[in-house]
Amino acid sequence: MARDLFHDIVKEALIAEGWQITHDPFPIDYGDVQMQIDLGAERLLAAQRDSEKIAVEVKSFTNPSAISEFHMAVGQYCNYRHALRAQEADRKLYLAVPSQIYDQFFRLRFVEEIIEEQQILLVIYNIKTRNIRWIN
Repeated sequence: MARDLFHDIVKEALIAEGWQITHDPFPIDYGDVQMQIDLGAERLLAAQRDSEKIAVEVKSFTNPSAISEFHMAVGQYCNYRHALRAQEADRKLYLAVPSQIYDQFFRLRFVEEIIEEQQILLVIYNIKTRNIRWIN
C-alpha cells in the first residue's frame, strides 16, 4: 500500500510540473529479459526542440535497513539504465526517493560518493507537501 501511495505522489507531482505520463509502468525489453520502470514521462521544452523524456523508478525506503534497500536500488538503477540506453538512449533515468530518506541517509558520505560515482539522477519527493525536486 505504501509503495502505491508513494508512486502516486511522484506521478501527481510530475503531472503538476507539466510532464505527460506516457507509461505506467515503463516496459524495457533487453533480449530475453523484461523489466519495468515505474514511470515514463515526457515534456515539451520548446516548440523548436525535441521533447525531453524521462523514466522514474520510485523507491519508498520503508525497509528497516536503508543500506540494504540502497544496495538494491543502485543495482536496479544500473540495470535499468543499461537496458534503457539500448532501447531509448534519449530517455534519462531518475531514482525517486522520499525527502526524509534523502535528508537523513542520502547525505551520508558513502551514499553521496556512490551516487556521484554511478552518476545517479535523483528526484526527491516530499510525502507531506506532495512535491518534488530534482538533483542531477
